[in-house]
Amino acid sequence: MTFGIFSLLPPLLAIVLALVTRNVIPALFCGVWLGATMLVGGNPAIGLYDTFDAFIIPSVGDEWSVTVLIYCGLFGVLIGVLERTGGAQAIARSISARVASRRGAQGATMGLGVLIFFEDYFNALTVGSVMRPITDKMRVSREKLAYIVDSTSAPMCLLGPVSTWVVFVMGLIGTQLVEMGASGSEYLIYLSTIPLNFYAWLALGLIIYMVITQWDFGPMAAAEHRARTTGHVMAANAAPPSGAHEENLSVVSEDQARKRNMLVPIAVLVLMIPPLFLWTGNFPENDLVTAVGNAKGGLSILMATLMAVVVGLTMGMVQKLFNFREAMDIVVDGIKSMTLVYIILTLAWSIGSVTSELGTAAYLVTLAEASLSPSMVPVLLFLIGAVVAFTTGTSYGTFAIMIPIAMPVAVAMDLPLALTIAAVLSGGIFGDHCSPISDTTILSSAGSSCDHIDHVRTQLPYAITAGVAGITGFFIAGLTQSTLLGAVSGLAALLVIAVTLRLVWGAPHGAESARAN
Repeated sequence: MTFGIFSLLPPLLAIVLALVTRNVIPALFCGVWLGATMLVGGNPAIGLYDTFDAFIIPSVGDEWSVTVLIYCGLFGVLIGVLERTGGAQAIARSISARVASRRGAQGATMGLGVLIFFEDYFNALTVGSVMRPITDKMRVSREKLAYIVDSTSAPMCLLGPVSTWVVFVMGLIGTQLVEMGASGSEYLIYLSTIPLNFYAWLALGLIIYMVITQWDFGPMAAAEHRARTTGHVMAANAAPPSGAHEENLSVVSEDQARKRNMLVPIAVLVLMIPPLFLWTGNFPENDLVTAVGNAKGGLSILMATLMAVVVGLTMGMVQKLFNFREAMDIVVDGIKSMTLVYIILTLAWSIGSVTSELGTAAYLVTLAEASLSPSMVPVLLFLIGAVVAFTTGTSYGTFAIMIPIAMPVAVAMDLPLALTIAAVLSGGIFGDHCSPISDTTILSSAGSSCDHIDHVRTQLPYAITAGVAGITGFFIAGLTQSTLLGAVSGLAALLVIAVTLRLVWGAPHGAESARAN
């Protein structure tokens, strides 16, 4: 049976419900249920039965899905281990001893955020809380601290080689490859999106520009002027978060916190992936290129994460930070912490299967080929992803809805797969940075102890600046099929917009004389 335009109803329902309820889980479930009901002839009771029997249970039960769920759980455990062993605290303490200026404090905040690339929540809470005393001392506004924390955490989770975000996106890519009957390594495809994730790079580039020049604009310029000239790092009427989020962040005493407690497990994680790729790809029986292409990316990251967890737990027990029983509690709590990811992934896989059965992708491809220039596809994916992320406050949900749509369109229109996936990822981060209901935005405010509305208000002009530059990059890359030209045009647009806004919407009168390096 051909459903035509009606095949769009399940993903559209998921998007609309996500926007209305601001919760992606019921939205995705209703989308699956509607699709299953359509496939059984319109009976909602039988559709509900098939939602589980034909889609949700099979989505969880296959080998690939189980692999993804296991390594998601192990990543949750690894984050718990890193929190309990205090490595990030030791690194921050070492950085603070070398900071002697406002510029240095802001640069150190960004540097620590780049270093903690493997989990956005851990990044936001850790960087904000450990750098706050340093930036306060150097008269950096809490708004600026929260901006640097927020605009570093999510981009780095998609620019680093491994993170909780990476394993989530790999799960979506791998499932869609199976649905399309396509070959390839989901991890290598993900890695190919990194250079094309223009918004993430431009957001980091804008931080570097702001740190080096100390040229702010918009509400941030007023906040920084206040902090420099009066020493008040927050506005008089600011209401910073109570700190409930921060209380969940384990604090290790200074004499027990060691830098190696974070650096060693992360090094094990990153360094073990290449040899495991070769091993699962049957190297040296296969040559290097063939082995990498045939590698089991999910299993490789799973094993690397397991080794990093074992190393981290062993280091913690040897240093008597916790005993064996407490170590097992860390394992259980880490797996529990990924429950939301399990649910979203399962429903994302399910709605992907539903839309495949309905022929949604095929209809969209026909529609796009008839009415849309290929060069505009990445821009459109970026904008739709941004709207969904802004209104729902979740990048994960955005990726779950948009990647199963973007990949078939890219293949059918002969667009680079990496470019279309990167457009979705960039749009998700951009919308997340602009959204006042985003979990990472809220946690950045909490970790930095900054009034949440002040954080959103001061960050918004910066996020829009990087977003417009990102649109430019995706348009040029789609038009020319050149990553380099897209990146250069995006960077040029970023600098032009930032300088222009500085001139027309810059620091308050008299701020120049008060600036301190």
